[in-house]
Amino acid sequence: MKKNFTHVLLATCITLGVFSGQACGKKSTATPTTPTKPVDPPVTPTKSDVAMWLTTADQSVTFTKQSTLINFSTAAGSGTTTINIDAGTSYQTIDGFGFCLTGGSASVINAMTAQKKDDLLKDLFSTDDNHIGISYLRISIGASDLSATDYTYDEVLPGVKDDVDLKNFSIDMEKTDLLPILKKILAINPNIKILGSPWTAPTWMKLNTLGFNGFKGGTLNPAYYDAYAKYFVKYIQAMKAEGITIDAVTPQNEPLNAYNNPAMYMESGDQAKFVKNSLGPAFKAAGLNTKIIVWDHNADNTAYPMDIFKDAAASAFVDGSAFHLYNGQINDLQAVHDAYPAKNLYFTEQYTPASGGFGGDLNWHVTNLIVGATRNWCRNVLEWNLATNPTYGPHTDGGCDVCKGALTINSSSDVTRNVSYYIIAHASKFVRPGAVRISSTAVGALPNVAFKNTDGSKVLIVLNSSGSQQTFNFKIDGKSATSTLANGAVATYVWQ
Repeated sequence: MKKNFTHVLLATCITLGVFSGQACGKKSTATPTTPTKPVDPPVTPTKSDVAMWLTTADQSVTFTKQSTLINFSTAAGSGTTTINIDAGTSYQTIDGFGFCLTGGSASVINAMTAQKKDDLLKDLFSTDDNHIGISYLRISIGASDLSATDYTYDEVLPGVKDDVDLKNFSIDMEKTDLLPILKKILAINPNIKILGSPWTAPTWMKLNTLGFNGFKGGTLNPAYYDAYAKYFVKYIQAMKAEGITIDAVTPQNEPLNAYNNPAMYMESGDQAKFVKNSLGPAFKAAGLNTKIIVWDHNADNTAYPMDIFKDAAASAFVDGSAFHLYNGQINDLQAVHDAYPAKNLYFTEQYTPASGGFGGDLNWHVTNLIVGATRNWCRNVLEWNLATNPTYGPHTDGGCDVCKGALTINSSSDVTRNVSYYIIAHASKFVRPGAVRISSTAVGALPNVAFKNTDGSKVLIVLNSSGSQQTFNFKIDGKSATSTLANGAVATYVWQ
């Protein structure tokens, strides 16, 4: 059958997709156009280059990973301030971040139910993704003021003059709480560093004590310098026998504070004599490589450690000096480094008071300790007491009754995480032992510090202390990223 030509032409037009106003089969008088390729919509990144962990001053967010996408670009960031980071310029190596595990904190943790205790210690010390990875602890050699009672490891019976041979030496009183907790911690993190500090020598070694049966005040009798050095050796060996390595010791906690309980007063000249004539030689004779760190008191007296460093015989045994910040300014530590760059610096104690506010303490401690101490060459940063009960105990008669622990643990083993927990977490989780501090621009309104870990990852910790929300850039290797922080907030940024 003969097909109708018009029908064939129409079918061909439809097949070819001719849908313009031009009549099919008629010649067009319009100028032909070249078809254009559709433009793909911009691709929105679904993966962030930078992980961000945030704590806000109002506690609406506490140490929480953010879903905000933060990516590096060669384009300039949108912030008005830029923190320039140079991983090629490095400073001190970091030993760790943590707390003082006092006798009191060990007792309240050890009193928890078994499962809650294990869960808490894992949260504190595990390096897994979901935990904060505390890497450094300070413990007291004998009692501190945040122990339930006064004690040393070698007290004598009434009427007995002394125990020069240390026949009565024993750390058995630590087997109830401290040693069990330390062993659980080491099972979680075998590489944690531990610093030991005495609040006092055994009372029979002291002169001119102020009270509390000789535990408060007084000075170390030079006749017992060698015996006290032997006391340190026996302590380190006894702890080692329990599977606990003491990485370093200080000869005396707060040596110019005679009024704590317990306490002992020790001038710099006396500490130098004790170290060079007794403690250092005793460590050498015993084959101990435990570090000796002097001072262990406030930043307002940098002359004390430098007096010891000036004594060549004493300095030969000394690794460095340790500081608190109840007096002085954190930038005072720079002078110690400048004068003695081969000596290491440590930050070993700072409390958060019961009367403090979360936002204010977060601001001050991040600015002065996490940022300030590390920018001033400290290899570690330690907050004070790890844990207390709800009434800020246990503590000795006259000991600190307003020192807020990082944790408050009540009788039912419920745990409240307080501000110093978050202060340390922002560093301890991400800045691992062996990391180095690297260069970052000092910005007054955005205190910050940067680190490079041994695996190559970079860490930037930033606090917004400006009084208003801030958008800023951070730049490394020619690429910038941008972030926004509310006033008083602290963030840790991590990237490879």
